[in-house]
Amino acid sequence: QVQLVESGGGLVQAGASLRLSCAVSGRTFSAYAMGWFRQAPGKEREFLATINWSGRLTYYADSVKGQFTIDRDNANNTVYLHMNSLKPEDTAVYYCAASAGGVARRADGYEYWGQGTQVTVSS
Repeated sequence: QVQLVESGGGLVQAGASLRLSCAVSGRTFSAYAMGWFRQAPGKEREFLATINWSGRLTYYADSVKGQFTIDRDNANNTVYLHMNSLKPEDTAVYYCAASAGGVARRADGYEYWGQGTQVTVSS
């Protein structure tokens, strides 16, 4: 089995930056494409970013291009989401996910999910 654990969320002021981490264990990390999603209360899960097994291919949602950056450290079995210029509308639970089938923009393209980490941005 593959286990994913997100960390790095918290309460920040508008304009702040955060780096979320997703630690992966159980199987070979580099075999999976990784993605980040978020979900706010009353809303469906929203795609943010994805990165392929090598880290050389990335895709971003239009809403976060230039604001968020995804990268990975295969030696440490960790994927990151760097978030800059945070706004109150970025408040959500952020989820990391793993896909054996390559990069994907839909939640149903991922087989494994973390428990989520809360990000709250105050004004």
